[in-house]
Amino acid sequence: MLSLVLTSVGLPLEGVAIIAGIDRVLDMARTGLNVAGDCAVSCLVAKSEKALDEEVFNTPHVMRSTLS
Repeated sequence: MLSLVLTSVGLPLEGVAIIAGIDRVLDMARTGLNVAGDCAVSCLVAKSEKALDEEVFNTPHVMRSTLS
């Protein structure tokens, strides 16, 4: 699809490699931001609904126990 757009605009096909390399990094950044936002909003909603157990949430060893 990208090569079709580039040729219709009159740009060389070599630009696909440059755009694809940059797009990969930007896509990872967009995904990371999306996941962080989803986590933040779910915590805010859970807290507003009184469903967030803050003692479990603030315990520092919870993540270590699931990775071991």
